[in-house]
Amino acid sequence: MDSSIKRVHFIAIGGAIMHNLALALHKKGLEVSGSDDEIYDPAKSRLADAGILPTESGWFPEKITRDLDAIILGMHARIDNPELEKAQELGVRIYSFPEFVFEQSKDKQRIVIAGSHGKTTITSMILHVLKFHDRKFDYLVGAQIEGFDLMVQLTEDAPTIIMEGDEYLSSPLERRSKFLFYDPHIALISGVEWDHFNVFPTYESYVKSFEELADGLPKAGSLIYDETDDIEKIIAAKQREDVNTIPYNAHPHVIKNGKAYLLDDEQEIPLQVFGLHNMKNLMGAKQVLGKMGIIDAMFYEAIQSFKGASKRLETLEQNDDTLVLRDFAHAPSKVRATVEATKSLYPERKLVACYELHTFSSLNKEFLPQYDGAMDNADLAAIFYSPHTLEMKKMPAISPEEIKAAFKNDSLEIFTDKIALEEFLKSQNWYQSNLLLMTSGTFGGMNFNEFGSEIASLKIEKVERKVEPIAKKKRSWKLFGKK
Repeated sequence: MDSSIKRVHFIAIGGAIMHNLALALHKKGLEVSGSDDEIYDPAKSRLADAGILPTESGWFPEKITRDLDAIILGMHARIDNPELEKAQELGVRIYSFPEFVFEQSKDKQRIVIAGSHGKTTITSMILHVLKFHDRKFDYLVGAQIEGFDLMVQLTEDAPTIIMEGDEYLSSPLERRSKFLFYDPHIALISGVEWDHFNVFPTYESYVKSFEELADGLPKAGSLIYDETDDIEKIIAAKQREDVNTIPYNAHPHVIKNGKAYLLDDEQEIPLQVFGLHNMKNLMGAKQVLGKMGIIDAMFYEAIQSFKGASKRLETLEQNDDTLVLRDFAHAPSKVRATVEATKSLYPERKLVACYELHTFSSLNKEFLPQYDGAMDNADLAAIFYSPHTLEMKKMPAISPEEIKAAFKNDSLEIFTDKIALEEFLKSQNWYQSNLLLMTSGTFGGMNFNEFGSEIASLKIEKVERKVEPIAKKKRSWKLFGKK
């Protein structure tokens, strides 16, 4: 690691990953300062507890002095940010987040987990197994994981760093995907489905970053990829003899009474995660860990206690009749996989799925058709979006009819008001029914834990249900008796 860097200033310190890096460097003993025009919890409280929360919101060029060893520039900052302009004027070294992480891990084995979906979960699985077996490692992951205080760790003596490789742009100055700066020895690509429409206006421009990641692997490097995904076509077309390519598929498994079990030599290994996509994630993690000396028996022993990353199919509440889940799903593939996984866990139960259109891509009329069929495995599907969010993003209004046409689902319930959505959900009969809440936002300010408890505490009326399979695996539920 570069020990010459002792004083660091963060421009846009309030971001999820930025404030975690700031805390990690502060923990190492570096002098850390920062600025931002908006900082919310949990970042605000965590920075305050560490004594490095900016005293005022905004940008202050006077904070930028020649005795700073490094500026770390967040994507939230604009190109005309006054602190950035002052740093450029003084000649202070400026790093994007991924550039800085690479500089601090040049002497380590670098492993990058990339893909449009699953990368946080795969990275989390790898970290969980390594920690279970007391291995030394550094890491960078995009969500809070049980047993880890921070989302970033950079130490002097860890021989390996495992990094979640985000395809989004690195900074206002470095408008290339973050993962292109990590220079990995081992890369995993979980799959590619067009996302981030605001910076990748075409599918081809989006895929190009993943092609560059694969092309950048060193001789004797390893590329691990989901052979069932479209990425397989890209990899096969660009096969390199000097790189070891390792395809993977879903681990054999079975579901019994709402619980998933891995199948290995006729053993049934219990899991706390579920869904076909997670069986693929698990197999990808297993392949990476195999390259790190974790044999199968060690993997199976450790993975049983993995509960999942924060906000990824997270259980909010559960009783004998109802399971309430929250998921970070936002891209079409994530929505589709999450709905399918939840339905497969309890196929005999009614599934009510709610999804918030929140990201720039999901609110874009040109991108919306990518969601074709994404909610079809739900028995009752609802879409929420905020007209205010569209105004804030300076995007044209969207009508309920346009959303139904894009999803190719005329039975969608459409909501633009949080209270109306919550009242609709509370009016349902939750006998043998599960609720899935999917968003990278908050459904207009929903308190997820309180609402989950409220749903689970509602009185239910036992009814007879009949399941009738229809097109696209969608099921129709018939209620008999009083509603």
